[in-house]
Amino acid sequence: MNCAESDGCIRVRIRAFAMLRDTLPAEHDAEVLEGSTVGDLLNLLAARHPGLGDALFTPAGEIRAYVNILKNGRNIHFSGGLATPLNDGDTVALFPPAAGG
Repeated sequence: MNCAESDGCIRVRIRAFAMLRDTLPAEHDAEVLEGSTVGDLLNLLAARHPGLGDALFTPAGEIRAYVNILKNGRNIHFSGGLATPLNDGDTVALFPPAAGG
């Protein structure tokens, strides 16, 4: 079931940074079913935006070590990883690796 078929949806703000902006709009909203997790959201985005899944996930389906994902400013690594629950109005920020010197 998707949000078009359900009344139980929430809206989440997505913010993409650096090279991820080549695949994803810099900032936009997405609707997901109530009870969705960060992993559910990322899978939805990967299905809608070709190339995003390869940038975010390893072949085993885990987040690549160099990708940082923040929910409301907090790294999901410290709040449940891909199983981190989402709530209406949350902001999820996607950061690819940054290089410099």
